Amino acid sequence: MPDISGILTLDRKKYVASMAENLPALRAKLGLTQSDLAELIGVTRQTISAAENKSRDLSWTNFLSLLFLFSQNSPTKDLLTVLDIYTPELAGIFSLTDLKKLR
Repeated sequence: MPDISGILTLDRKKYVASMAENLPALRAKLGLTQSDLAELIGVTRQTISAAENKSRDLSWTNFLSLLFLFSQNSPTKDLLTVLDIYTPELAGIFSLTDLKKLR
């Protein structure tokens, strides 16, 4: 069983801010509108818009949903590391598994 105690010391704000900053580019890479992305993760378009415009912080739950979504698509998977969203620190806590390999 992995040691998840590191989750308590994670700088969540850093990860959330990095995701919000790069959300328009990640979304565009998949050809998704704000509405498309919102529907995929179960939030409103306004939630996505507010995160992208930095008028409201992205929740940790929404961050995790976006992390999962973008990690499952080859056009965005590698960008998560390049953009410093999925870091070695985060990888030590959350292992992103390719669902296609599990089938």
